[in-house]
Amino acid sequence: MSGTSLDGVDLALCAIDDNGYRVLDAKTIEYTEEWRRRLSTVEEATAREYAQTHVDLGHLYGCMVREFLAGRPCDAVASHGHTVFHQPDRGLTAQIGDGDAIAAECGLPVVSSFRTLDVALGGQGAPLVPIGDELFFGQYDACLNLGGIANISYREEGVRRAFDICPCNMALNRLASEMGMSYDKDGETARRGLPDYYLGQSLAALPYYRQEAPKSLGKEWFLSQFWPVVEMSGKASVDKLRTVTEHIVSQIASVLVDKGIASVLVTGGGAHNRFLIDLLQKEVPQTEVIVPDNATVDFKEAIVFALLGYLRLMGRKNTLRSVTGAREDSIGGVLSGIA
Repeated sequence: MSGTSLDGVDLALCAIDDNGYRVLDAKTIEYTEEWRRRLSTVEEATAREYAQTHVDLGHLYGCMVREFLAGRPCDAVASHGHTVFHQPDRGLTAQIGDGDAIAAECGLPVVSSFRTLDVALGGQGAPLVPIGDELFFGQYDACLNLGGIANISYREEGVRRAFDICPCNMALNRLASEMGMSYDKDGETARRGLPDYYLGQSLAALPYYRQEAPKSLGKEWFLSQFWPVVEMSGKASVDKLRTVTEHIVSQIASVLVDKGIASVLVTGGGAHNRFLIDLLQKEVPQTEVIVPDNATVDFKEAIVFALLGYLRLMGRKNTLRSVTGAREDSIGGVLSGIA
C-alpha cells in the first residue's frame, strides 16, 4: 500500500481465509527523497517520463516484496499502486507501479489496478477498503481512515456506505514540510498554533463538502481547490497547520453526527496525531473514538488490499456499488505474472 501522503510503502504478509485474517509480519519502507520527488511531480511529467516512472516503481515494489519475504512462502501479491490521477467523473483513475514489473522482481502472481473496472462501470473507484471494514471490522459502527485523505465507511439501511470526507495528511504533511518537518509528530506543532477564522470559513465553503455521496477526492482536487485557499492565508505556517487540523476535525465530526455514529475505529497515520484525536473526541463526546493497536493503525489498508487480492483470486466480488456508485458490484484487479 502506497498512500497519497508519500510517507512510504506498507507491506503486510497476511494469512487470509473465509474465517478472517492473521498478520504474520508487517513493515513500512520509507521512500527515498528522490522517489518522493518523482512521485510528487509525476502528474506534471511527459508521457515518456510517466511511463518510465510506472515501470520503475513496479520494479522498486517487486524488490521490496522479495527482500521483505526473504524466502518465506507467499501465494500472491496485492498492490494498490500509487495514485497519480483520479477523475472518476471523466472515467479516469490511474495508479502507477507496473504489476508485471512487480511480478518479474518477486516471482509471484500480482493483482493490481483495483480501481479501474469500477470507474469503467460508472463508479468512483474509491474507497475500496469498505469491503474489509464489512468483513473484518463490522463490530464498529464506522471505520475512519486518516491517510492522505480522510474517508469513512459505515452501514446504512442494511448496506455498506463510504466516501472521502476531506484531505488529511496530504495537507498536514505539506504544511509541516514548510517548517522543515516531514510530519507534525503527535500534532504538537499544530497545538501551538492559533486558528485563522477566515481560512477556516473559506475551507468550509468548498463545494465538495455539499455534494452527496458517493464521492471521492484526488490529488488534482487538492491542488486546484483546497491548497490555493490555504496559500491565500497570510498567517504563519504554524497557524495554518492549526486551522487545517481543526478543519479536518470539523468535517469528520459533522459526518459522525449526521450519521449518528456511536463508535468509530480510527486507523491510518493520522490516528497517531494526538492533537487531532483529542480535538475529535471533544467535538463528538457522544461517539466512542477508538484508536486500536499500532499494527492495525498502520497496516489496516495493506491488510484490506490483501483481502481484495484474495477475493480477486477466488473470483469473488471485492468492490461494492453501494460504496462507489457503480452500476454493479465487481471483481476488480488485473492479474500479472500468471504462467
